[in-house]
Amino acid sequence: MSSFESTVPEELGDPAVRGAEVPEPGAVTVVVPTFNESANIRQLLRQITESVPARLPCEVVFVDDSTDDTPAVIAEAARDCPFPVTVLHREVPEGGLGGAVVEGLKAATSQWIVVMDGDCQHPPSLIPELIASGERAGAGLVVASRYIAGGSRAGLAGGYRIAVSRGATWLTKALFPRRLRGISDPMSGFFAIRRSAVTAEVLRPLGYKILLELAVRSRPRRVTEVPFVFQDRFAGESKSSAREGFRFLRHLVGLRTASPVARMLVFGLIGATGFVPNLLGLYALTAAGLHYVPAEILANQLGVAWNFLLVEHLLFRDRRGHRRGWERLGRFALLANADLVLRIPLIAFFVGRFGMGALSATALALVTTFVLRFAGTEALVYLPRRGRESGRGSRTPRRTV
Repeated sequence: MSSFESTVPEELGDPAVRGAEVPEPGAVTVVVPTFNESANIRQLLRQITESVPARLPCEVVFVDDSTDDTPAVIAEAARDCPFPVTVLHREVPEGGLGGAVVEGLKAATSQWIVVMDGDCQHPPSLIPELIASGERAGAGLVVASRYIAGGSRAGLAGGYRIAVSRGATWLTKALFPRRLRGISDPMSGFFAIRRSAVTAEVLRPLGYKILLELAVRSRPRRVTEVPFVFQDRFAGESKSSAREGFRFLRHLVGLRTASPVARMLVFGLIGATGFVPNLLGLYALTAAGLHYVPAEILANQLGVAWNFLLVEHLLFRDRRGHRRGWERLGRFALLANADLVLRIPLIAFFVGRFGMGALSATALALVTTFVLRFAGTEALVYLPRRGRESGRGSRTPRRTV
């Protein structure tokens, strides 16, 4: 069992964490995802150097999606660091900031991994306390929270961002009450996790809320929290935008529909919304003088197209790479129209074979074809072909500076 030092030297770190017990021996990998943060790099590395005790082995891994000179600035600033600094530059930023963090988790070599932003809003002085708290509690995940005693969201600029942050926190905790029990700030981007508690292969990040992804898909058995004060951005502009907000909502839907039962329920809800374009199309076509039979066939395709778009972007977003778009659309449309064709013979079979009434036979046929359609859609449209490697992708160049 690791021994503990009683104090952090007075010249190191924030006074609030000088009394943190830091495990020894131990090691920490600090993962920092960056996107055009060149103005913050020197300040961040200086703060990390001042905050992490020399007896705590440390490495910093930047996973960079920048289009500016951030990698060059990191290389120059790293010359003055007493610890290794690595840059993983991604030409294709898959998964956004969350995807960058997953790359960093895979590259980490230490027992503990600390994830933090590159804009200096997360105080590096808290790194020793995050690790010490995890060791004391035997936790696999330590969250730096703005919403427990001693924490603050002071660095959030403006009432709008505060309202969005609180609303997102409430929504996620309402959707995942069991998985997020004990986590007051699931929107935090500042946390420490044991390397042994990370199963990177199961993570499917989208956008910048990687802690939520970790908590829902591979949450460690024990979680603890420490308070922190969200700082003002040192330089540059926030990357938050309406587009990131929509990605966050899509991410929530993907997480919530991870189980087969949940996917089937959402699939049914999406199918129900398809009645709207179907009926509107039927009304427009019959009003234009088209006979109701061909009008119904054409209008049904509008509903199919609507359902396909929603299923693509909400339900099976992470499985679209297994087939080309036109192939997915063709298979989806074939299954949807087969559902319509199969329903009438099924109704006749239930009435003739089991003596059911027309209404109950129709209801049973609807349920039967719905289940078959869902299973067929998942198996024939969105599951990978046999033998195809789902994890195929280009490796991210690693450079230690």
